[in-house]
Amino acid sequence: MTTAHDAPEHSGFRLSQLIYDTRYRSLTIQVVVFFLVMAFVGWLVDNTIQNLNALGKDFNFGFLWQRAGYDIGNALIPYNNDMTHGRAMLVGLVNTLWISFLGCVAATILGVVVGVLRLSKNWLVARMMTIYVEVFRNIPLLLWILVAIALLTEVAPSPNAYKINPETGEAKLSMVFESIAFTNRYTAIPSIHFDRSLGVIDTAFMPISLNVLAIAVVLGLCFWINKRLLAHAGRVQEATGKRPTTWWKSALILVVPTLALLIALGFNPDEPVLKGFNFTGGTNVSNSFVALWAGLSLYTAAFIAEIVRAGILAISKGQTEAAYALGLRPNRTMNLVILPQALRVIIPPLISQYLNLTKNSSLAIAVGYLELRGTLGGITLNQTGRELEAITLMMLLYLAISLTISGVMNVYNNRVKLKER
Repeated sequence: MTTAHDAPEHSGFRLSQLIYDTRYRSLTIQVVVFFLVMAFVGWLVDNTIQNLNALGKDFNFGFLWQRAGYDIGNALIPYNNDMTHGRAMLVGLVNTLWISFLGCVAATILGVVVGVLRLSKNWLVARMMTIYVEVFRNIPLLLWILVAIALLTEVAPSPNAYKINPETGEAKLSMVFESIAFTNRYTAIPSIHFDRSLGVIDTAFMPISLNVLAIAVVLGLCFWINKRLLAHAGRVQEATGKRPTTWWKSALILVVPTLALLIALGFNPDEPVLKGFNFTGGTNVSNSFVALWAGLSLYTAAFIAEIVRAGILAISKGQTEAAYALGLRPNRTMNLVILPQALRVIIPPLISQYLNLTKNSSLAIAVGYLELRGTLGGITLNQTGRELEAITLMMLLYLAISLTISGVMNVYNNRVKLKER
């Protein structure tokens, strides 16, 4: 049977081929769909402009340079109420990124631990992890955040509970690790202090500490050198069949330079101390931040635990048996054989959980933590009346954050996936 693509190459082009010839049909469909979508977008924009004109409004972002006039209690970068709405939006964006980063780190660590322990041969441990997963992932996240803030504000003691009684020399409650105090007002934690400072670079965005920058540079160099060391050990192993001992070299590379720099800068933790009715020194973290972080981390960790468990179960039992036959202990088998292969299954759904956690951070408005949703999509929107502009800008920012996270994780996924010959 003769089909359209069997036609001679020298035959002339006819318009009917755009529909009946398989060489052009898919392109024709794509062009038609593209024009239909663009026409719909054009109609939607034109309709929006007409409706705004009917209400006496226009579409512009000039409000971002107007005075904000409201305070933000959890600003991570310099801010006061005389600054602009654009600065308030930037503060909210930084708060969103910070809570999302800490949430992803905590949820990943807890999720991996729970996922591995759920496969434990210890019946009690496995069942306890199962209960944790089923309870946390089957109750809405907002309720967990509200439970956390209720525990911190209603159940947690006042700062006076940590006051030392001069008669007995003891306090009603002792601080966690002698440096962390949970109270119904805030959570007091140690802060970083340097006796000697390299200075500060003032930028329009935020002041940058040269001490922190120097530590980051040294850490980056240490990890790079250690990576080169491990790569060299791998090449030696491939050439000779024996892997040289590297653990003590890695320990020296990663610890000694950073420790020497910290000593040179006079690093020491500034621990909170109760004076009067409040803690001084250290950093007082708002309970709204702690509640949001705890809720996001515990909730997302339950899903990550299931992803990790599924990834481990996807690896053939023969891999474990082979590792045991070579004399590897169970913990070394998990770290060196199972988890590296399971990452190829774990990473893709893990990206979705990171994206969900980032977007779920918008629930911070329920506990009064001002992030992007609370600043740009909350107070700024209500004060300026620029609903369309504020919502559009907020959507674009969340889209940019999500695409960045997805892109970074996809790069990592390409590095750990199975390489085909």
